[in-house]
Amino acid sequence: MDVRGARANVARMVGNTALVTGLLAAGFGPALLGGLLVVIGVGLRLEAAIHETR
Repeated sequence: MDVRGARANVARMVGNTALVTGLLAAGFGPALLGGLLVVIGVGLRLEAAIHETR
């Protein structure tokens, strides 16, 4: 696997983890932390999608 593909996979996995954690945190804890994690997760998934298409 090339380095660019590996980086995209890692960014996608971390983004998924941040999304799930953010959604759980928003449901059971402080909404600000949950919202921040969701935004970070979406950003990481977008970054992975952009890097994968290059």
